[in-house]
Amino acid sequence: MKGRSYWEVGGFLAGGVLILFGIVAIFMGVSGFNTTRDSIKQENIVFGSADDPAVAEHAEQWAGQQVTNGDQARAFALIMRDHALESSGGLTYAEMGRFVSADDPDDPAGTSDEEAALKDEQGNPVSNGARNTWITATSLSTALNMSYMAERLAVFGMVVGIALLLTGIGLVILAFAVFGKRAEAREVALAGATTPAIN
Repeated sequence: MKGRSYWEVGGFLAGGVLILFGIVAIFMGVSGFNTTRDSIKQENIVFGSADDPAVAEHAEQWAGQQVTNGDQARAFALIMRDHALESSGGLTYAEMGRFVSADDPDDPAGTSDEEAALKDEQGNPVSNGARNTWITATSLSTALNMSYMAERLAVFGMVVGIALLLTGIGLVILAFAVFGKRAEAREVALAGATTPAIN
């Protein structure tokens, strides 16, 4: 009898805990989702016109609009990468040297050899602008991609919260159904035992 009451309490308690966790997960997911979108809006990033090939490829439907959500942030990051590749002649960060080459100053590949680098008036090597542009573009596009990922994680948190909430509700209903029937059966059995036999 005592063991049965422990199972009853345990069933309701487990359901209650899952419901609580579900509510908290949904709240945190909604909060993260709204925070991400608010942070993106604060940056006042606006897509260029559809005349830009990169915009036409990655965000034609949002041309001229402000970036306000994770999907748009991801598209803008792809546009920035295309622009960075265009300015570097198709070279990535690892393919460019730190300095401008003295032999070919217009070559974005540059050089990492200080002796072969173009020198400024003080005799210091001139840094490779194309490489610096790539670094800046990569930093900004990484932040935009993080916004996209944060929004997706917030949505995932909400989905998990809903799943926990429904599981908890289901567990409580199941506990009511199973232990309610046992209680009814016990009452019927007790009533039958106390009813005098008719001869």
